[in-house]
Amino acid sequence: MRKLMLALAVLVTCMPVQAQVLKIATVTPEGSQWMKDMRASAKEIKERTDGRVEIKYYGGGVMGNDTKVLGRIRIGSLQGGAFTPTALSSQYPDINLYGLPLNFDSEEEAAFVRERLDPTLEAGLEEAGWVNFGFAAGGFAVVMSNTPVDELSDLKGKKVWVPEGDKISYASMEALSLSPVTLPLTDVLTGLQTGLIDIVAMSPIGAIVLQWHTKVKYMTELPLVYTLGFMAIDKRAFNKLDEADQQVVREVMTATYENFNQSNLVENRAARDALINAGIQLVPYSPEEYQRIRDVLAASNQRLGEEGYFSLGLYEEMMGYIAEYRASQDDGDEE
Repeated sequence: MRKLMLALAVLVTCMPVQAQVLKIATVTPEGSQWMKDMRASAKEIKERTDGRVEIKYYGGGVMGNDTKVLGRIRIGSLQGGAFTPTALSSQYPDINLYGLPLNFDSEEEAAFVRERLDPTLEAGLEEAGWVNFGFAAGGFAVVMSNTPVDELSDLKGKKVWVPEGDKISYASMEALSLSPVTLPLTDVLTGLQTGLIDIVAMSPIGAIVLQWHTKVKYMTELPLVYTLGFMAIDKRAFNKLDEADQQVVREVMTATYENFNQSNLVENRAARDALINAGIQLVPYSPEEYQRIRDVLAASNQRLGEEGYFSLGLYEEMMGYIAEYRASQDDGDEE
């Protein structure tokens, strides 16, 4: 009997490890540096967990738009995705706070606020059932079009894209008396090709990665919307991993997204220059027009908070940090 038990123990020890597979969807194109970095992180996780955790990425939007991806996560055929805030806003509305239009003036201002609010938003996502690994800045979405846009009137009568499910952007466009066209991210390139939409807002690097820049001629560098991305994994799937393996995944993916957060800003500036070199023309805008539009949108943002689109208290906390940063800059200018 003792020999039999020993033989069984040896057999169990020699059996291959059954990997826990986390299937992750993303619109990031195959072959892009972003996808290469994510696959490198998956390889590291597999090695550090001795094959117990395997991450499989499905790039290029092959799993469909956000609605389809979330549906697949719900039934367990996917375990997570690389998202923009709009995708999970129905489950955690405050994730939209950074993306309120004309909120920030600069990357430095956004970084100042994020240093203070990121932990709150990350914890909120976790409470909503999503394991995440921090946020990666995507740069400011700027106006891209086929006719010059240097003031609000240039947008009148144009078909302006709004992301599917983005109720805040839709309300903002209505506040500016514009007529938005709602499309999922995966359909925007086709929309530009067919004339279904005339104007999009996207960061330079995002426009290049998604190939939207091939269908526009002008870029107005108004810091319209601060963009970011993040990975979110269904907590029910994540909790099936051993605690030690969970820690490995968190360490590796947090480091990956910290790297994205830094490198994306550098790459975004390079992407801006690449767009100009490719023949896209810069369109200036007037500071007076900028302030007029900002005033309209600030009133709209306040109203949306009062209507429950996001936490009004957290919004006011964010605006307090913005005011604090601007005051520090004004004091520095006076010295």
